[in-house]
Amino acid sequence: MPMLDWSALVSQVTEQTLVLNQWYRSRLMNDGDVLPPNNEVQYLVAFDGELNAAVLTQLHAFLNEQHITDCQVCLYQPLSELKPALAIAFSPENPIVRERFELLQTEVSLQLALFSTPPTLSQPGLLVMDMDSTAIEIECIDEIARLAGVYDEVSQVTAQAMQGALEFSESLRLRVAKLEGVEQVLIDQLKAQLPLMHGVQSLCSVLKQHNWKLAIASGGFIPFAQQVQSLLELDAIHANELESKDGALTGRVLGTIVDAEEKRNFLLRYADQLGLSLSQTVAMGDGANDLKMMHCAGLGVAVHGKPLVAKMADVAVQHGSLLQVIYFLALPPLA
Repeated sequence: MPMLDWSALVSQVTEQTLVLNQWYRSRLMNDGDVLPPNNEVQYLVAFDGELNAAVLTQLHAFLNEQHITDCQVCLYQPLSELKPALAIAFSPENPIVRERFELLQTEVSLQLALFSTPPTLSQPGLLVMDMDSTAIEIECIDEIARLAGVYDEVSQVTAQAMQGALEFSESLRLRVAKLEGVEQVLIDQLKAQLPLMHGVQSLCSVLKQHNWKLAIASGGFIPFAQQVQSLLELDAIHANELESKDGALTGRVLGTIVDAEEKRNFLLRYADQLGLSLSQTVAMGDGANDLKMMHCAGLGVAVHGKPLVAKMADVAVQHGSLLQVIYFLALPPLA
């Protein structure tokens, strides 16, 4: 493995002469030191921006501050559609102070992720996504309410639920009750116009090419989940069923409500059905009711998430394309 000090790294990255997908040992590493196997390594990944001298200097200073002197560094580009990213691998014996890492995220011009034991794209896996504000850009219940003229009432309850201030099942029943009398034709109109989240179609396509299964576990509603399933060629969906009568909503939800616990249980059941280890699963969401499934997955990804969710997830894509999730799944193997 080539040896590289940080001043050389700054120079080579700035001049774009560092070889892609090859790990370099920091010069501070002692002779003979090796990192543990991949599944025991911590990774700090800087992505979604231009790697330059200023960013690298900040990262180097941060590692020194955290007393991480033994590490390996790699510039990699998993897909041509993605910009090169920088991965730093180091032993879990050097834990990073989370509060300081969160401060670093506000100081650099790139997005940062700090995680360990990620699933790998090179083996079959499972992605389970929330739907509203994750796979699609909107909250369907809010949009139904907008069409029905009760948006302000419903959105206030939605906001409380997504921040964790109101138990999800209770909030869903409260919101759906306000939709009594909404005609089915309005549901069909909204279903036909669902805006997919930027990059989710490309992400799903790449994962399917690598024999991953794709699913939605949503506190939203079946008609919209079915539409997303068709658009993204998903393998399974799990969502709530709205009761209707005479072509209009009754204001009631049928069956078991898909709340945080049910989302988690769905991920566990489906992974078991597929014969997959949880270490090969990814759960993505934006709200507090996604945290349980994110915490039991091999990797929990906050998608443009609320501050609480972004803080509690394993990694976060704060802005930009969801294709960037591939950065976490396609790390070059350590030498």
